[in-house]
Amino acid sequence: MGSNRGRKAGRHFLQIPGPSPVPDRILRAMDTPVIDHRGPEFKELGLRCLDGMKRIFKTKDHVVIYPSSGTGAWEAALSNALSPGDRVIMYETGQFAVLWRAIAERFGLTVDFIASDWRSAVDPKVIEEKLAADKAHEIKAVCIVHNETSTGATSAVAEVRAALDAARHPALLLVDTISSLGSIDYRHDEWRVDVTVGGSQKGLMLPPGLSFNAISAKALAASKTSKLPRSFFSWAEMIDINQSGYFPYTPATNLLYGLAEAIDMLEEEGLDNVFRRHYRLAEAVRRAVSAWNLEILCRDAARRSDVLTGVFVPDGIDADKVRTLILDHFDMSLGTGLGKVKGKVFRIGHLGDTNALTILGAIAGVEMGLALAGVPHQKGGVDAAMDWLMQDQSAGVKAAA
Repeated sequence: MGSNRGRKAGRHFLQIPGPSPVPDRILRAMDTPVIDHRGPEFKELGLRCLDGMKRIFKTKDHVVIYPSSGTGAWEAALSNALSPGDRVIMYETGQFAVLWRAIAERFGLTVDFIASDWRSAVDPKVIEEKLAADKAHEIKAVCIVHNETSTGATSAVAEVRAALDAARHPALLLVDTISSLGSIDYRHDEWRVDVTVGGSQKGLMLPPGLSFNAISAKALAASKTSKLPRSFFSWAEMIDINQSGYFPYTPATNLLYGLAEAIDMLEEEGLDNVFRRHYRLAEAVRRAVSAWNLEILCRDAARRSDVLTGVFVPDGIDADKVRTLILDHFDMSLGTGLGKVKGKVFRIGHLGDTNALTILGAIAGVEMGLALAGVPHQKGGVDAAMDWLMQDQSAGVKAAA
């Protein structure tokens, strides 16, 4: 039976900040008969994915791949590295930092949660002050979100590492890159991150269902004495059998076919070019928002995300009603405001397999939607974006976050 809504011609614009649209190449790669996950063909696929993800994380350390959402990778990072009662620092950059905190507290960790207004990135100076005051080294880990999907703020991981070094503190550094990996420059080894958490459905351009931990030697050593329970998410069991390309339990075989294709696509374009493209498209959106005379959620221009842009609507207007109108009239999905900013903002995703014309279409849909919804704004967002995109962007990309 068909839907009563009727068919809508053309492509649906999925402009949420993940899951991002899955490219045809990846869909075709996944459209493959299931193979024996203990046979030689799978060994080749497993090693291809494991080795490829090391290059994406920019690490020589172990990377493990879980058949789970990013939430599972959050749990894996905490449960392998820490023990009940351990004190950890977390920073309230937005809704996903709040959710990671909830998992930590359920595990019995003591969380020093640094409050924020959801309009800024991590302040490394605050972290340094807390670590410097911890003379007994009771703090066992610092947990931050690299790119906060709910707000569009990207934190400077290198500066957080520098804060740990300046305080001469041995705490582990755990970083969530679920919405930044494959979209914004990230360097696990260079920034001496101990556990990096990732997910499949954002910059990697896959459906939801795979998650990742990149694990430093220091974190792996900590896991050998940590006391939190883990079974499904145990690093030790995964790393042992991963050496031969296999998994300790049934893997998500067809998603791994897609992952191998995604790695190929990112490397064919070149990671630096991928990051440059994301910056270019993100800046087009930011310039459109400025032309509309609307306010971007992330207050600090230097920390605004190349993955998404959160946009405030004026007081007295429900952002979700604007989103619904845009969906109904132009078949485009925008991200809702979460937590503290529910109903106050909508989020425009500009990540994954997207290009200038896709982004211009999205900006045009928003501009028409603002007019239809009666949102006070200035016209000219599309023109501002086009002016930017017509410039020569071949040289330069925003500095690594």
